[in-house]
Amino acid sequence: MKIKIFTTGGTIDKVYFDQKSVYQVGNPKVMDVLAEARVNFEYEVVSIMQKDSLDMNEEDRRLILDTIRRDDCNRVVVTHGTDTMIETAKTLRAITDKVIVLTGSIQPARFKSSDAEFNIGCAIGAVQCLPPGVYIAMNGRIFDPEKVRKNFELNRFEDLPCS
Repeated sequence: MKIKIFTTGGTIDKVYFDQKSVYQVGNPKVMDVLAEARVNFEYEVVSIMQKDSLDMNEEDRRLILDTIRRDDCNRVVVTHGTDTMIETAKTLRAITDKVIVLTGSIQPARFKSSDAEFNIGCAIGAVQCLPPGVYIAMNGRIFDPEKVRKNFELNRFEDLPCS
């Protein structure tokens, strides 16, 4: 079973320059995470873009959608910035014949205290087990994009409150 991993940027791939107090989205870190974990499955990593998700627009989401739709792999993980991950996940719901799991991190993968490795692992496990659909793997849970929010105060994803 092959898994295709599409990277789009976001905090997971950020590189910080302390002396300048600035950051840039760097090269995809997911390849290093998987190599260090010595995974035993076939995968391919493709970078669609290297953007902070706050800078993404509908044209970027359309590019992500079209790229995944055209690809023949039916098990897909997307690394993405957490601020607009839900919007992209909702856009990807137009694809109904693939398992698509979006993940990211609150801290850059390069940081020792990052949640990136855990979230990538959850996404990889989920994409192998779930039926076709679009999901978000964050904070040790799998979410439906229609029923989740990012809690910016607590820096975590959680179920939408019942109304």
